[in-house]
Parts: sequence; structure tokens; C-alpha cells
Amino acid sequence: MANPFQGSLYRRQGDLEAGGEISSDLDGSSSLDPIGITGTENALVDHLKRQWVRVKHLQRPNLHVESYKLVLNACLPFWYALDLKEEEEKKQMLWAVHPFQAAGEHIDGTAISLVPIGDFGISRDQLVLMTRDQDHSALEEYGGIEGLSNSLKTNSEKGVCGDDADLQARRDAFGSNTYPRKQRKSFWTFLWEAWQDLTLIILIIAAVASLALGIKTEGIKQGWYSGVSISVAVILVIVITAISNYRQSLQFQNLNEEKRNIHMEVVRGGRRVQVSIYDMVVGDVVPLNIGDQVPADGVLVSGHSLAIDESSMTGESKIIHKDSRRPFLMSGCKVADGSGSMLVTSVGINTEWGMLMASISEDTGEETPLQVRLNGVTKFIGNAGLAVAAAVLIVLLARYFTGLTKNSDGSAQFQAGKTSIGSAVDGVIKIFTIAILIVVIAVPEGLPLAVTLILAYSMRKMMVDKALVRRLSACETMGSATTICSDKTGTLTSNQMTVVEAHIGGEKMDSPNGSSQRPTTMVTLLTESIAQNTNGSVFTPEGGEDVEISGSPTEKAILGWGLKLGMNFEVTRSQSSIIHVFPFNSQKKRGGVALKLTETEVHVHWKGAAEIVLSSCTQYMDLNDQVAALDEEKFTYFTKAIEDMAASSLRCVAIAYRTIDLKDIPTYEDQLTKWALPEDELILLAIVGLMDPCRPGVKDAVRLCQEAGVKVRMVTGDNLQTAKAIALECGILSSDTDAIEPNLIEGRAFRALSEVQREEIAERISVMGRSSPNDKLLLVQALKKQGHVVAVTGDGTNDAPALNEAHIGLAMGIQGTEVAKESSDIIILDDNFASVVKVVRWGRSVYANIQKFIQFQLTITFAAVAINVIAAVSSGHVPLNAVQLLWINLIQDTLGALALATEPPTDELMHRPPVGRREPLINNIMWRNLLIQSLYQVCVLLVLNYRGRSLLNLENDSSDYADKVKNTLIFNAYVLCQIFNEFNARRPDGLNIFKGITRNYLFLAIVGLTLVIQVILIEFLGTFTSSVKLNWKQWLISIIIAFISWPLATIGKLIPVPRTPLNDYLARILCCWQGS
Repeated sequence: MANPFQGSLYRRQGDLEAGGEISSDLDGSSSLDPIGITGTENALVDHLKRQWVRVKHLQRPNLHVESYKLVLNACLPFWYALDLKEEEEKKQMLWAVHPFQAAGEHIDGTAISLVPIGDFGISRDQLVLMTRDQDHSALEEYGGIEGLSNSLKTNSEKGVCGDDADLQARRDAFGSNTYPRKQRKSFWTFLWEAWQDLTLIILIIAAVASLALGIKTEGIKQGWYSGVSISVAVILVIVITAISNYRQSLQFQNLNEEKRNIHMEVVRGGRRVQVSIYDMVVGDVVPLNIGDQVPADGVLVSGHSLAIDESSMTGESKIIHKDSRRPFLMSGCKVADGSGSMLVTSVGINTEWGMLMASISEDTGEETPLQVRLNGVTKFIGNAGLAVAAAVLIVLLARYFTGLTKNSDGSAQFQAGKTSIGSAVDGVIKIFTIAILIVVIAVPEGLPLAVTLILAYSMRKMMVDKALVRRLSACETMGSATTICSDKTGTLTSNQMTVVEAHIGGEKMDSPNGSSQRPTTMVTLLTESIAQNTNGSVFTPEGGEDVEISGSPTEKAILGWGLKLGMNFEVTRSQSSIIHVFPFNSQKKRGGVALKLTETEVHVHWKGAAEIVLSSCTQYMDLNDQVAALDEEKFTYFTKAIEDMAASSLRCVAIAYRTIDLKDIPTYEDQLTKWALPEDELILLAIVGLMDPCRPGVKDAVRLCQEAGVKVRMVTGDNLQTAKAIALECGILSSDTDAIEPNLIEGRAFRALSEVQREEIAERISVMGRSSPNDKLLLVQALKKQGHVVAVTGDGTNDAPALNEAHIGLAMGIQGTEVAKESSDIIILDDNFASVVKVVRWGRSVYANIQKFIQFQLTITFAAVAINVIAAVSSGHVPLNAVQLLWINLIQDTLGALALATEPPTDELMHRPPVGRREPLINNIMWRNLLIQSLYQVCVLLVLNYRGRSLLNLENDSSDYADKVKNTLIFNAYVLCQIFNEFNARRPDGLNIFKGITRNYLFLAIVGLTLVIQVILIEFLGTFTSSVKLNWKQWLISIIIAFISWPLATIGKLIPVPRTPLNDYLARILCCWQGS
């Protein structure tokens, strides 16, 4: 048999983005790993041996391909070429690198594997080449879809059998639908990054110099303390910072894995089941609908108006229509229109999408707006701290070399001509160390890190609350949301639909179920329409088990009603063949199908929004199986029935049909694809009402939003009266008096307004019915122009523009299409509006927790810098040494962030207005709190610094010992003040700082750990911290000093603050000063 791949051309552009050198040895003995993946070298070599590389039309046929790298071809996007040396580039003209050897050979001359594995009749290489080359002749060679299905031991309708042994055999033979991941950043990488902090490097250098001088001047027994203590403290800070960053990185990576883990339906054993995209195997039959992502490479089994967006792979935005002449589907592409089913032929690394995903890494370096703002705050405070440190350095050097800096016995530390060079260098190093420590404590580098920690924690907790965050910035922005434009079906309602009312033959049926009171022809036509005009399915298990219905909630409800009418799904579908399908369209609000029953008889069935289908009807079928004219009386009757059902919160669906001649239908496939189903002169068969009750708890969730200053608007494609009834039920409309325009408006009426008029009434709209996705987009744009921060929910492909346009796009995780999910910022995993409200709570919590940490950290920073600067300038000494300040830095950065970042959302957050997106990070309440605490700490500790010896009755002790006790008490009191102040920071504007504290175990654990370490440092590690043990009286003094911060904070919170931000006052003063 002739090789089916002979002469095959790769007719589309590849998107393979893995570079790297091609080894001269392709037999597997050398490592070829262009993307840095460990543990998969052999797999990649094997893969590359099947794919790399044919160079055509070279002027030098003996050019050695092996000695060059693959680079992106600048002329042909997504293609690769050889990276020639400059002199050769001038002589050679290269075509793009060809992923396959066209004649069925590898570049090393070995034939591709044509030997199937196991019981299958085709090999993995044959499938890969056929699909990637889109080789239709090869598909025909294998017997078309049916022949290929037989070779793969599957069924084009029922799929694989799906037992564990069969699935494992397929993975062994054809691979799994996974791809190698790039190496994660190791802990050592984070350790190295933490080490890059310039101030810490300088401190290590100073510590080494101090160690050398200490050993030289004081001997090995005593001289190593100071240098080693600083070194150990710095290393501890580096390690803890690296551990914190590493754990956050793991959390983000785990969340990214969740985002990539798409679940789709496959047909196994005739039954539709939901599986992870990673669990799909070659031979699976996958139903495809609008908005789905193609999960693997494959061929089309059947399709109706199926159009695929291949831009993600080819770079071209052209939509490709798929049919029997163009049956090949590429993994990673999106279904733009229509529906169909595919047979999976290649998975994982054997698809180009798999190779692409293996060659790129997930970008986790996104900076949120708040992080950017905090970086600016950090830079400003850091520059100020650097200026202060420089000034202190100059003053201290001047004092030291002029002899003003004294020892504890009153003698000058530096005496010209008497002090040794070693002592002078040691003194200068200590001065530099003081200046560096001021920079360390002044620069709040923990602020951006705290945001990352808070976001990581919040994202993990939001997953528990059924919200998957796709973009970090959404966590912050959601706290500023002022309005939520929500879908109705499945978000505000339970999405559990049932047919509860039916109007057939011009009369309301006593019971919508059962076929006894319906004429035979009517039932036959209804079941024919229900079985064929659907993208759902019915599976009847063997053994008399309950029937399984799959599809959208609306489809499941109508299919269930059809079964109660006596429909046999498989038999009914076999009695006619589908000629053409018009998939349900959100613009036209209906979908249709043309069926061939006999050689001449064709039925066109329509199903959709009741009033829209009814408007296309000119006749109806009565209870005698006779077609009667739809006169004004009957039209009024059906219209009134629709209005009554809509007023009862029922979704109204009409079913109609008509007959046409077969000769009026195009015979050629291209013409048939463009053929529009006739939609006029329809015969009405039935109008049914579907009950979809409000979700439990939705009314409370809507009320909570309203109390929080967030207006909830319903935007739905349903009938306006149905939307009104649901809005009244869930509290979006308070009463019938509110249900007037423009509070209640139809999409077409809103659409018809001018842009200015839309902006004027957008604020008042509460419910929009019969809206199209474009109407939702226009509403979002109008609300944004009014200054709103808009959140939008969406589940359909056509919702993507509105989701992109909104400040926060919320896609539905169950009913949402992949296109909608990729356009969103957050995915609501349970499709529940109550989960949307939880996201609002978490968004506000993120902002509140960041503000708590800012207040806590800046209080420490201001107080520590003030104490050390004043003491250094006035006396040449600082009460807080290097090790002590590094411990304080650790408290304020890592431990403080952990304690305050993990505060769960409180109910109070939903009783205040939304946070303004441009609201100052440090508001007036925070300024009040941190200034009160900072001034208190500075005043008390400076009193101890200058009067401590007398206040503590240390006059009779030696100066050296008295100074050590005084400085130790200052250090201890200062740390305890921060521990007590952490409680104050929990509730910046609340009097009860202990409310809810028992629910935050991590906060209590960190406070307890900090206290224990402080006791150990004072009582057991005095040599390490250059401190002495304190007696119980001195401990009591420290505790009392710290305790006073609690009543002081309570009193401070009673002081009113102006609403105008302090920043605005300062800006006005600056403007006045510049004007004068």
C-alpha cells in the first residue's frame, strides 16, 4: 500500500515556541531539552525526533542543521528557522522549519513508527501526522470517520466504553492529555532573590568587618558576638522572607492549575459524562457547542454550522467553517458558532497546543493597581529614610571625629593622635551600621509583599467560597464595585427548570404532563421537535435504571416533558434525518432544525422565546389535529397566556413548525451551510411555562448589597414580565410601583436611545428584559461614564465584550462557556449570586487588611526612626542596636503581615459604602491612630532613654550596666508596644478591638510566638541581642507601658476626623504656597 503521507505538506502555520539547540546526536543518548523540563528529556527527544526538522530550498545542500539553534522566523509568524551565522545569512535563504518529515521519515533517516500499540489498528505517529498535516487523503485511506473509529476501537456515536482498563490502554498507546510544565522556581531561587536586598548585603559586610575587628581587639572569646549576632539576624530575615515568598508562589501556582483544569462533556458508553480535559483520551467523542474550547486534536464526526476560531494557533482572526471536507480540529481553538461532535485523535504533547503550553510559563508577575500604589509609597518613604540616614551619618561622623561622642565613662571615643586606626575604623563601622539600620527600619519594603500575601490568602479563601480568581487586580477592584449587572437564569434563580404549564391546541392543559388528553398527530410533532431540535441528549441505562438527561437546564426541562408525553428519544431521532440546523441565537432568541422524513417531506421546527416565535406563526394546530388560522381571538388568547405565565415567574417557550418541499433545499454542502431556515408562516404547536425559582438566600444577598451601597441590576434575555416577577421576588424591585420605565426596560427600547439618553437613564435601570449581549455592553458603558465601578456576570460567548468592558467580569463556572471564562476576571464556580456577594466582601476585606497593615507598619517605622535619630543626633548612641532592629523589622514585615493579612471578612464591611478607587491609602482615621501611637511610644521611650537611670533607680550601678538595663527595657517595652498595637490595628475605627479575635487562630498564634521569642531573647539570648535579663518589676513596667496603648487608642477613636483627606489639605497648602 502506498504511504498515505507521501508528499504531504504542512498547510498551516505552527505555533511552536520552544527554542533550543538541536543536538548532533538524535538517537536519545544526548539530552535535548529546549524548555528546561526535568524528567521528561526522553519524551521530548522522542517527540522532536518525530517532528524536527526539514529545511528546503537551501543553496548549500550539505548545510549541517544540527549545529544551529531554532529561532522565531521574522517573515512567517509562529514558524521557526535556523539561526545562521552572519556570513551564512547573507548567502543562504531559509524557509521555515518544517515540523515533520514530509516523506514519512525523520531527519536522521529512520522511518516513523507505523506499528500500532496494543489492539489498536493505527499508531500514534500516523494519527499525529494525519491531524497536523490535515491530510484528508490519509483520513480516507483509513476508511473515513467510521474506519478510523474502528481502528481506535471506539464508536463515533457512543464513544469509548470508558472502563479503567480501556482508558489506561489508550494512555499507554497514544499518551495522556497533559504536557510537561516548566520548572517551578525552587526555594533556593527565592532565597537568592531575598539575598539581593542591598541594605542587607551592606549589613552583612559591616557584620564581617565588625567580626574581624572585634576578634582583633577583644579576642576570639568575646569579639565574635557583635558580628555573628548581626549576621545571624540578617540570615534569619532572609530565610523567613524566602519561605514566605515561596509559600505564596506555591499558592498562586496551585490556583493557576485550577484555572487550566477545564471540565467538558464526553460520550462514553453512550452516556454523556463530565471529565477533566486532562482525562480525555484518544478515541473519545466530544460534543462541541458555542464557546467551548477544542480539548485535543481530532476530526469532525458531525456538525451543524460549526465555525472554529483558530486565531490562537494560526494568528489569523479568520473564522473557519468545519464540514466533511474540512474535518480537522486543532486543540486550543474556540467554537465560534454552531455545534457538533469530534473524535479525539491526538492528545497532550502530541498536539501543537500541548507543545506550545509546554514551552511557555504562566505569568505570575502581575502587579495589581494597589501594589503599584504601594510601591510608590514605599519608594517615597524609602527616599525620605535614606535622606534622614544620610543626615544622621554626617552628624554622627562629625560628632565622632570632633570628640563629642562619649563612652559610658564620659571619655571621648575619638581623640586625635591617640585613638588607634583599628579603633577608629571600628567606630566608623558602627556609625555606618547605625545609618544603614535607619534605612532598614525606615523603608517599608514589607508593604508590597504584604499585598501579595493578602491577595494569596484571599484567593485561597475565595476558592472555598466558590470563586476562582483569574486576575489578581479583581480582588481589589471588587471592593470598589458600586453596581452589579447580574444575569437571571442560574445566577439569581436555581437553574432547576420544570415544565409546569402548557397551552396546546388553543387551550390550557389540566396537566402539562401525560399524552392522554392530546391528539396523536400533535404528540408526534411535539416529540419530533423536542427530540431533534435540541443539543441535549437522553441516555437510557440497561436494567431499568432512571433515564439520564443532559444539556442546558431549559433543554433538560423540555426533554423531560417530552419523555412524559411518551417520547422515545432514540427511536424518534432515528425516524428522521437532520438536513440543517440553526443553533439557538441570543439575538433572535430561537433555534431551528430542518428534518427529512421521506423522499419529499421536510419539517422545519422552531423553538424559542414564546412571543417571538408566536409573532412568526400564522396558524396553530387544534385539539382535533387540524391546522387552523391564528385569528385575532386566538392570537390574543396565546398572548394573554404568555403574559400570565410570565407574571408568575415562568419562562415561556413556544414550539412551532412548518413543512417545505425537499426541492427547495440546496443540495450542495457550501450552499446548504449558508441556507437560512424559513421562519415565517409557522404552525404553532405548544407554549409551555418553565418554573425556575429563586435560589435560597438570594433575597438576603441582594439586600446585603443594597445596604453596602452596591446596586444590583438584572439583565436577562427573558420576557420582561418574567424578569419583573423574579426581580420582585428576590428584592431587586421593592414593589409594583417601582416596575415602571426606566426602572423596568426592554433591551430594544434601551438600544434605540441615543448615547446621551442611555447615560441619563442608566442610573435608574433596575431590570432589563429581552436584552441582547450588546444591550448589556451598552449598559456597562453608560454606567462607567456615570462614574460607576461595574461588575458584570455572564455565561455565554456573546457576553465576552461586556465581561471585558466591565471593571470586574464574573463568569459562571457551571453554565459559562470557555470564551466567557477567559474574558472574565473571576469565575463563580457554583453560579450563585450569593457567591458574588461573598466576592464583594472579600474585595473589601483585601483593602481593609492592607490598610490595617499599613497603619501597623508605619507606626513602627515612625517610632523607631524617631527614637534612633533623636538619640543618635543628641548623644551619638542609639538605644536599639542592629540585632534588635532586625528583629523589629521581622515583626513589622513578615509576622505583622501574616497576622493582619489573615483577618477574615466581617459583617461591618458590608455596612459601609464602597471603597473609592482613588481613595487615599492612608485615610484620616489611620493618620489619627498612627500619630497617637507613634507620639506616645516616642515620648515614653525617649524619657526612658534620657531619664531611665534615675527612674529605674540605677544611679548606684556602673554606667555600663545601667545603660544596658535601660536600653534593654526600651527594647522590651517597644516590642511589647507593637504586640499590643497589633490588636489596635485589627479594628482601626472600632472600639472593641477583641471582636471576632477567637476566629483568627493565626493572629493569636503569631502574637503568642512573637511574645515567646521576645521573652527568650531577653532572658536567654542576651549576648546575641546585647541585652541583659530584666527582673519582674522591669517586666511589669514594660507591660504597663504597652498596655496603655489600648485605652489610649480607645480615647483616640473618640476624636472626630474631617472627611476631607489629609492629602487634599496638604495639596491646598502647597498650592497656596506656590501661588504666594
